[in-house]
Amino acid sequence: MKNKYLVFLLMFVATTASAQSTQWLTWFEQTNGLETPRYDQTLEFCHRLDSASSIINTLNFGKSPQGQDLIALIADKDGLDSPEQIKQKGRLILMVNACIHSGEPDGKDAGLVLLRDMAINGKYKELLQNVSILFIPVFSADGHERFSAYNRINQNGPKEMGWRTTATNLNLNRDFLKVQAQETRMWLGLYNHWLPDFFIDCHTTDGADYQYVVTYSLEADGNINPALSKWQKETYLPFVEKKMFASGNPIFPYVVFRNWHDPRSGLISQIAPPILSQGYVAMRNRPSLLIETHMLKPYKQRVLATNAMIRFTLEMMNKEALQLKFAIQTADQEVLSNDFRNKEYPLQYSTSPNDSIMVEFLGVEYRITKSDLTGGDWFQYGSKKAIFKIPMFKQYQPMESTKLPKAYIIPIEWQDIIERLKIHGVQMQTLTETKILKVKSYKFSNVKQRDQSYEGCQTVTFDQQEIEEERTYYPGSVIIPVSQPLAKIIISMLEPKAGGSLLSWGFFNTIFEQKEYAESYVMEVEARKMLAQSSELRKEFETKKASDPSFAKDPRAIYNWFYQRSPWFDNRLNVYPVGKITE
Repeated sequence: MKNKYLVFLLMFVATTASAQSTQWLTWFEQTNGLETPRYDQTLEFCHRLDSASSIINTLNFGKSPQGQDLIALIADKDGLDSPEQIKQKGRLILMVNACIHSGEPDGKDAGLVLLRDMAINGKYKELLQNVSILFIPVFSADGHERFSAYNRINQNGPKEMGWRTTATNLNLNRDFLKVQAQETRMWLGLYNHWLPDFFIDCHTTDGADYQYVVTYSLEADGNINPALSKWQKETYLPFVEKKMFASGNPIFPYVVFRNWHDPRSGLISQIAPPILSQGYVAMRNRPSLLIETHMLKPYKQRVLATNAMIRFTLEMMNKEALQLKFAIQTADQEVLSNDFRNKEYPLQYSTSPNDSIMVEFLGVEYRITKSDLTGGDWFQYGSKKAIFKIPMFKQYQPMESTKLPKAYIIPIEWQDIIERLKIHGVQMQTLTETKILKVKSYKFSNVKQRDQSYEGCQTVTFDQQEIEEERTYYPGSVIIPVSQPLAKIIISMLEPKAGGSLLSWGFFNTIFEQKEYAESYVMEVEARKMLAQSSELRKEFETKKASDPSFAKDPRAIYNWFYQRSPWFDNRLNVYPVGKITE
């Protein structure tokens, strides 16, 4: 009888343990790595983790445009749920972003598995010794629910997934400077409050076929403090590369071929502009890692590789917490120094086409034939592995640079620009009385607007020349000192030639619009007077007609040409309203 009861008890315990084990399988695991959960399933699992574990807390950081809760999970060994408490304990904060493109959900499932393992299964708890985690499972919640099997034609799973953009068709990973999307504004509020010490953004890449499950971009070059660059290149990256290789997941820098799809053409490495997540965070003086899993690999393999990359990052942060803190402090102090403001500041970088190193690239065999469908190249990848010895171009050179001012000043009438800076957390002083100030600024020429909108904006290209003049600024205008923690973000937004500047996005496009015109019968008389008074103007006019036949045949253009050179013409046309205070 006792044996019967013992058998029954063992069966009960085993059944209970099995039920508990099944209860905590993610939807990704329940479907053997073939599916990803819908948004309500994801939220339900997150809230269950919060209820069941003392180390997990759920944080609601805003609403999507369609009214969905935007949430983050906090994992802290003591259950702390605020950055102030966590930093007081001396811990670092790792922020992991998933589903910024919701058709690429690898990071969501990787993070849910990792936090479940920590909170429920008691695994990897040592990774929370010196680090706490802030995990956003789904950043683009509305895009996530545009759910379909046909959202990612190039991608091998999951069976169904979300869409690349938001409900208003904005790509959140082009929005980090211009902050058009409600989601981005919510995210920045969270980021500014937590100010994490390391950032990971999880994606799935398109492109060619190759062996790597994971490629990455680590912003350790360009306008990065040397201490931060050194820590990333010499401490973090070698450790993670070795760990990923040992786990069966060799990694390689983000793949951009000189000729699209063609590995033998060579590789180009680029510095991410601050319109992208990893470029933006680098401008905030924090290490930022872009994970790009390979779209042709099975979904399960991609998720597990992402999980490993996050775990090994946590391991390194725990081992080297003091060194990382020191590198961050050094970078933060640099932007407050006089040395930072007194040197030429690079605004954009290009990759040198003449300086490369040879690297081994783990690809697959392929052939290129001419398509009888399109007449273009048809890339046909095989299944046989290949190792290519190819050039990688990764030497960067500044394309544009500027001498930094003491401060920028924005007139009160440009409230939209002022508000966008405030969303980033930029410090500013508001004028309480009218002031006349001598400032430097820019006048633009050869302005060309893009034919089609891009991310809801009419972007522009232009030439510029520096000008200096006195301007009147009214109460409510703001002075923005460069010497502050967000110096690089300020420069990126307000220097017109910076990558992703608000002017290049088109937020100042009204300054390029001529609003007054001269009638032909008035300008006919005035033009003749002008020609009679200036032989130089006559010479310029004749040269213009000879070099531009369409102009010479267009009376309206000719009248406007003279009008532009008359005292009546708008002297604020093409003039940048943002001023630079240098003294």
